[in-house]
Amino acid sequence: MTDIIPLSDSRVAEITEHDCGDLLVDLREAAELRLDPRQADEAGAYAHLRSGALGRLLEAQRLLPVGIRFLVVEGYRPPDLQRRYYEQYAATMRHAHPEAGPARIRELASAYISPPEVAPHVSGGAVDLTLCAEDGTELPLGTEVNATPEESAGACRTGAPNISAEARANRALMCRALTAAGFVNYPTEWWHWSYGDRYWALLRGAPAARYGPAAPPARAA
Repeated sequence: MTDIIPLSDSRVAEITEHDCGDLLVDLREAAELRLDPRQADEAGAYAHLRSGALGRLLEAQRLLPVGIRFLVVEGYRPPDLQRRYYEQYAATMRHAHPEAGPARIRELASAYISPPEVAPHVSGGAVDLTLCAEDGTELPLGTEVNATPEESAGACRTGAPNISAEARANRALMCRALTAAGFVNYPTEWWHWSYGDRYWALLRGAPAARYGPAAPPARAA
């Protein structure tokens, strides 16, 4: 992962957390956003973000050209679900790389699923999203959201060269709007953006993360 700081990097874990207290809010109440149900969970946790992150996402939405909108796939992820995803993918990596030790498996796995203890989604500050037209038709972004490095031949990386010019332009459009609104991208996943978490703090040089792990919403229907 040359030139990419993985979430397994010890510098991410060393970032302190000073939670600012922003609450988890329901994206289904934000009429400006479209929400896709593909990652929906029974409790509706996927449809939540910290209020500060939502405000910035709406700011980024306003920076998009007329006729283009964000399509949100997943926001908050409960810790137990994050751990299950991570352990499943780590097992896949151990099978594919039987010679690799624990540290290498952690690094390989973090290219797709964050280690639970530093996971941006668990903070409520991360969002997986893509672009769509007003009618909900998804725009070409090079891969499906949540495509693995293996099945996409690495095209899931934000700067991947093996995508079409149209997909590259759409990724650049996302990058401009979300970066201007204060988000940072995890470069192994073009769809993953976060604000306020440890990874954001490391990349932005902030003295501490604004968000620590968030408790699941009390009522998410």
